[in-house]
Amino acid sequence: MGHQYQAIQWNRNKAHYDIAIALFALLYTGIFVVIGLQPSETGNTPDPVVLLIRAFGTCAFLLLTFILMIGPLARLSDRFKPMLYNRRHFGVFTFLLAAVHFGLALMWYHGFGPLNPFVSLFVSNQPGGTFPGFPFEVLGLAAFVIMLLMAVTSHDFWLNNLSAPVWKALHMLVYVAYGLLVIHIAAGALLTEKSMLYPALVLVAFLLVAGLHLMTGLQERGHDRLRRALEDKGWVSVSAPQDIPDKRAIIVPLRDGERVAVFRDGNKVSAVTNVCRHQNGPLGEGRVVDGCITCPWHGWQYRMEDGVSPPPFTEKIATYNLKLMNGMIFLDPVANAPGAKVDPVFFDLTEYDESGDAEAV
Repeated sequence: MGHQYQAIQWNRNKAHYDIAIALFALLYTGIFVVIGLQPSETGNTPDPVVLLIRAFGTCAFLLLTFILMIGPLARLSDRFKPMLYNRRHFGVFTFLLAAVHFGLALMWYHGFGPLNPFVSLFVSNQPGGTFPGFPFEVLGLAAFVIMLLMAVTSHDFWLNNLSAPVWKALHMLVYVAYGLLVIHIAAGALLTEKSMLYPALVLVAFLLVAGLHLMTGLQERGHDRLRRALEDKGWVSVSAPQDIPDKRAIIVPLRDGERVAVFRDGNKVSAVTNVCRHQNGPLGEGRVVDGCITCPWHGWQYRMEDGVSPPPFTEKIATYNLKLMNGMIFLDPVANAPGAKVDPVFFDLTEYDESGDAEAV
């Protein structure tokens, strides 16, 4: 681990979510096993090890379903966004449950024969049932390998060294893993279970995930149309508000050669001309001090909301209109009159972790 990386830090919220998810897993597996140990109508009692295998496997599947629902739910309602920034913790915990399921299943079903357990997994066939010989265990193994790669590369070390596009592409394989698990559980249950409960529950989970992603996809299309309408009117895409350094600015060049300084002060963003009235100093290279944009050359100051110097000074600079749409700042390239008051754009800082950045997912 390089010197610029540190172990994952648990803040209070992350600790609460981790405790809640651990309690859920403990309660779920306990109830699953207790109910499963009840004698059937024939008087037979299921094997406790088999029940544990199924308990950990179904619990991991339910948590993975929940994880895949967090993204679209957070887009549909801000109430779910705190879960979004704990999603990596959920993912690693889900992998641990899947690892227990995989280890128990491998040793219980393939660990007592003459073949290596992994070799046995690939060459053995499950007789009978609806799909005789269907390699549902191999599909589960493929899903587990994908989850293993995702868990191993969950740290920011890999995000920075693989590059964001490669890391994102790797972690998008979670949808492949989920599809494999849907077939793994449904086909595996049909081999041994007469009831359609397992396949029905898996189908409902799959439809929930697919439906939520479809809803948010349609919503994104609507946002895209609005963005294109703004761009057709000349509005310029700037950045996500959290990408602007706090108390500082990013400089946006316009087509006519003008440059605009877009400043962030905490959770509010404003835009002014990049040119100081004193000696044309680059305001965008300055910073916000006591709520005022301060020129880096000679310290001349201007209020963010109207571009007017604080009393007793009276200098004025041009301001610009901003919009926040779908997490992006847009700039109207037509300048307002010097000193024109413009309401800043506000965004929710609680959506970001303690470092001020959204957690990568």
